[in-house]
Amino acid sequence: MNAIVVYGATGHTGRFVVEELLRQDLPTIVSGRNAATLEQHWSDLEIRAAADDDPRGLDQALKDAAAVINCAGPFALTAEPLIEAAARARIPYVDVAAEIEANAATLARSSTTPVVPAMAFYGGLGDLLATAALGEETSAPAVHVAYGLSSWHPTPGTRVAGQVSHDRRSGRRVRFAEGGLRYHDDPPVQQDWTFPGPLGRRRVIAEFSMADIVTIPSHLAVPEVRTYMTLEAAGDLADASTPAPAAVDEHGRSDQTFVVDVRVGDLRASAAGQDIYAISAPLAVGAVRRILGGQTRSSGVASAGAMFDAAEFLSDLPLALDLP
Repeated sequence: MNAIVVYGATGHTGRFVVEELLRQDLPTIVSGRNAATLEQHWSDLEIRAAADDDPRGLDQALKDAAAVINCAGPFALTAEPLIEAAARARIPYVDVAAEIEANAATLARSSTTPVVPAMAFYGGLGDLLATAALGEETSAPAVHVAYGLSSWHPTPGTRVAGQVSHDRRSGRRVRFAEGGLRYHDDPPVQQDWTFPGPLGRRRVIAEFSMADIVTIPSHLAVPEVRTYMTLEAAGDLADASTPAPAAVDEHGRSDQTFVVDVRVGDLRASAAGQDIYAISAPLAVGAVRRILGGQTRSSGVASAGAMFDAAEFLSDLPLALDLP
């Protein structure tokens, strides 16, 4: 197999992705904007530095590659040039974007090669859970995705991407209702959500919109998708003094735990695990491995739930699952 290129390989999530590729014995090339930083982190791997605004450099970075995983945000800036470079190289593109508008733009594209955006904790995992919950059904009146995070220590990349999204919306909030993205100035609303045990009943911010509001309706006939976030985690994100995640185990994971609880009418699917950034690695790598192995249900541009067998994919992840 030709090597898989990880663009943004020195970022927090990018390092998890490289380690996951190596754990699975998949040939890996590291790429990104800064050659010196790549050398500092990955001196034992092939390095191909390229700026995201340099098409020729990106072409060289992806030359003879099997696929590319884009881990470099803000994806409002990097997704399009990396997708175009992947198209020129005729290889699959996968990213870990959590930015709603960037993912919406990617999902609106057409492509002759596989393109899977938001193949990460936000966007990808909720989409897989919702798809698995529905089974053979392809429509529902509404999908609700609640995030039960014990804490949220955002990376610098998360903060930069969040600011880009904030500025792009001129500070407005966004929801998915009546079949489309709607921008509004309504103040945040709190409510209670009962998560599966042991998390239990927690206070959440309703319509704390994440990438699921574009990934799920990209392939399911759902006029309304709502996402929710535990109050503590939302507070951590809003506090500029909250530090970045700190490793507590040999895998580099933080002590953050999570439950993603999806409700579709009377159906419910949930997943629990450790570290939202770390779990993005087996999601992204699993996507590339399945694409290259021909284990796909769709072609061209598609979200996780459309491209893969959702239940099978979920069962392969290091998660505690509760599926219908």
